[in-house]
Amino acid sequence: MDTIASLFSFITTPVSWVIVQFHKVYGALFGEDTGWAWGLSIVSLVILIRICLIPLFVKQIKATRAMQTLQPEMKKIQERYKNDKQRQSEEMMKLYKETGTNPLSSCLPILAQSPFFFALYHVLNSIANNDTIGVINESLLQSAQKAHIFGAPLAATFTDSAAEAAALDASITTVRIVTAIMIVLMSLSQFYTQRQLMTKNVDTTVKTPFMQQQKMLMYIFPIMFAVFGINFPVGVLVYWLTTNVWTMGQQMYVIHNNPTPGSKAQAAYLERLLKHVTRHGKTRNRRERAIVKAIVVKGRDRNEYERKFINGLNKEGLAAQADGTVIKGESSAVATAEDGTPTPAKRQQPKRQTKAQRQAGATKTDAEQQSAPTSLTKSDDEPEDAKPAAAAKKAAPKPGTGGRSKAQSGQRKGQQRPKSPSKK
Repeated sequence: MDTIASLFSFITTPVSWVIVQFHKVYGALFGEDTGWAWGLSIVSLVILIRICLIPLFVKQIKATRAMQTLQPEMKKIQERYKNDKQRQSEEMMKLYKETGTNPLSSCLPILAQSPFFFALYHVLNSIANNDTIGVINESLLQSAQKAHIFGAPLAATFTDSAAEAAALDASITTVRIVTAIMIVLMSLSQFYTQRQLMTKNVDTTVKTPFMQQQKMLMYIFPIMFAVFGINFPVGVLVYWLTTNVWTMGQQMYVIHNNPTPGSKAQAAYLERLLKHVTRHGKTRNRRERAIVKAIVVKGRDRNEYERKFINGLNKEGLAAQADGTVIKGESSAVATAEDGTPTPAKRQQPKRQTKAQRQAGATKTDAEQQSAPTSLTKSDDEPEDAKPAAAAKKAAPKPGTGGRSKAQSGQRKGQQRPKSPSKK
């Protein structure tokens, strides 16, 4: 381990300088030789490093989202070469190369902070060996050796002997209890962080080798922390436990506010967003408008939860627009179709009537027509002597009709076919 740590010796001076600056602040509050002063200095170092790594974390999120956009293509490759694992892996790597994505992008924050980790380990190991390092001189070295965190010296390890613990003015039992608790907490936080990522923020519709790698890391990393943790000084355990807690909180924030499409976290987020939008009739901020805009642009490629969100808006009389806003879905408003194209509101079709209702309506119509005046009816302005003449003219049969003005009910109009003569 010393050989590996020595490779990062170029950063030990900056790390030691940062610790000393924080120690000056906390030493004025809690005392220079207390474990609070040195322990909080290490915690502040972790926070400072993780703040500096936020741009890298954002890049990691973007790379992860790029991997998720390839899920449909990866699923097609799996189905096409499901009986040939080697060809399937070759096609996957070809797809990664063509799109410029990296399935190991989730390891970037760990790789980026590894130099700081080994530098801190080298600093604390030098304190345990009574060696000055970086800007830590003799007086600071003696102060750090006196510092105890819950009764365990800053430079003590789980594997120290009783004599080594006594040299640091501590009990070996106390050292092992404190280090064991910190190792367990460190492993559990790492396991919970990885499990939260796998169960809530992963698109479960597609099974990929990347998901299998993440599932393996979920069990391998905690075991690695438990095995190597027994050789870590208490100060390094404080560092690693703090960075695990930071990672867990940072991931919880991302899962809650920017979940992976197709994941359970997205279903919960869209359900919360739907309740808010239906209550207020609009989106709250730019981030929500960006999410709604991305859903509208997808069109027919929306997943199950996104379609449910759009349908929920339509049921509440709202319509999502291409710019991410939400408007009232009135009869004249433009709604968003399933394929993302704007379509006018559908016209309601009249309710179909039964046969009895149609017959009743036809009878009513005939009665109204009979009661209504026609164009043949003379107006009341005609003289009285003209009415009998008109009535006689109307009653007179037309020539050739045989005295019948119109066909009887049930018979066809026109000339009737004569009946056949009797055989008698």
